[in-house]
Amino acid sequence: MTLCPVALAVGCIKCPVFKICPVKGIIGDYKKDAPPPADLKKKQ
Repeated sequence: MTLCPVALAVGCIKCPVFKICPVKGIIGDYKKDAPPPADLKKKQ
């Protein structure tokens, strides 16, 4: 659930303090990129 007013308005990535925000994944909408599945690593 997004609680941060900046994340609600424009999203975490566009926030001016995105790089130093300690709670972007808790109250914001930021999600880390998922690692690629193991099957794709084996095929390369």
